[in-house]
Amino acid sequence: CDPRFLRACGGIKMKLTLLRHGETEGSRRDLYYGAADIPVLPEALEALRHKALTGIYPTAGHYCVSGLQRTIQTLHAIYGDVDYTVLPGLREMDFGDFEMRAYAGDLEHDPQFIAWCEDVEHNICPHGESAAQVLARSVAAIEPVLRRGEDTGCVIHGGVTSGLMIHWFGGILYDYSPAPGTGYQVIFDGEKPLNYTKIG
Repeated sequence: CDPRFLRACGGIKMKLTLLRHGETEGSRRDLYYGAADIPVLPEALEALRHKALTGIYPTAGHYCVSGLQRTIQTLHAIYGDVDYTVLPGLREMDFGDFEMRAYAGDLEHDPQFIAWCEDVEHNICPHGESAAQVLARSVAAIEPVLRRGEDTGCVIHGGVTSGLMIHWFGGILYDYSPAPGTGYQVIFDGEKPLNYTKIG
């Protein structure tokens, strides 16, 4: 097989790293937030820098972020001043009317939220998105990365990561819910996912 086509011939495997951004005020307060462009907490960024020194985060030839500031901040905290590509299709779900609101004492009494909870995988958040819509745009956004075949690190969001992992390996949402600053490395043969390991 020509060396230029080793990857297509199965000679080289691609490593795709999916990391959730660092802790935010939203995650600390258990808020529903996705479209809200909120930052990582300063102390969380510092913790990520120290964690990165242990070598637990895989490096790559290329890096991607969703474009929201919490993903860019996390990328720089872990990997330093590296170049990156913005893939808006990997943004977190837009929770619409539920954005920046907590379940306890608020959403638990909201009739629209209660109705949405009857089927969170398919129902659309008022003025927002459904999980199915998020998965469709996430898969479309990651396909060019897989076709490129270069080891890539993506700093993105928990819901997007969970959706992609379910798409590739089956299971349910709670099988792949990464804590802030953690994630998965997936090994691909071409565009076929083979296996994965947890990171962090």
